[in-house]
Amino acid sequence: MAKGERKRALRGRAGRMKGGRGSGRASTGHVRLWGRHAVEAALKNPDRVHRKLWATREGIETLDGELPADFPVEYADVADLAPLVAKDAPHQGLVLECAALEDVHLDEVIGGEADAPLVFLDQVTDPHNVGAIMRSAAAFGAAAIVTQDRHAPPEGGVVAKSASGALETVPWVRVVNLARALEQAADAGYWRIGLTGAADATLAEALPAGPVALVLGAEGPGMRHNIEVHCDALARLPIGDAVESLNVSNAAAIALYAIATRQA
Repeated sequence: MAKGERKRALRGRAGRMKGGRGSGRASTGHVRLWGRHAVEAALKNPDRVHRKLWATREGIETLDGELPADFPVEYADVADLAPLVAKDAPHQGLVLECAALEDVHLDEVIGGEADAPLVFLDQVTDPHNVGAIMRSAAAFGAAAIVTQDRHAPPEGGVVAKSASGALETVPWVRVVNLARALEQAADAGYWRIGLTGAADATLAEALPAGPVALVLGAEGPGMRHNIEVHCDALARLPIGDAVESLNVSNAAAIALYAIATRQA
């Protein structure tokens, strides 16, 4: 509790507590989140149903808010939390088990704010990269990230930790067919720009005035051919010769900044 003042109540619905300590893997239908920013954001998200919080007393003190009196908390030492998370994960004394977020459909996020881009990820499977891209999406006002269901990491602690709270605020749309989703975006008026180092035009040259769907491929193979042909334009970031390419999450951050600061 903050010195000299009472913390505001953390929102979120506490689920019924079942069983004792976990085994390091969340039970079916639940996800485990860890780290202060990820846990705090999930606790404040009214769309989350929470099952249980494992925490050190120091970890509880870092939260910006006060848990409900009946919230299911199990206090533990730092070492006791290690089996509940990914190997060597920096849990900061907080591990939360909760229900996965409800599915978000593409038609729910298309056609919102005109300047809010959509971010399509083609087989970006590293959860650290997806989380980092989600964090940049939150920072630069993207409407959502869109991934193919079978070729993206699951919602979970690594994504949430890398997203630093953005998992709770940036809609994550999972689709069966990414090419079809790009067609839907085009029908809604989005200009689809695929980012690739092989393009002739720079991103600044390819940016339109209207809504943008930014498309990024996995590191190494890049975008698949079927995804490239569903882009209206291909563009590159004007990086120097000192490096061959950028990490996909770094490229996403730069591209989202360029979209956010483009001239009207």
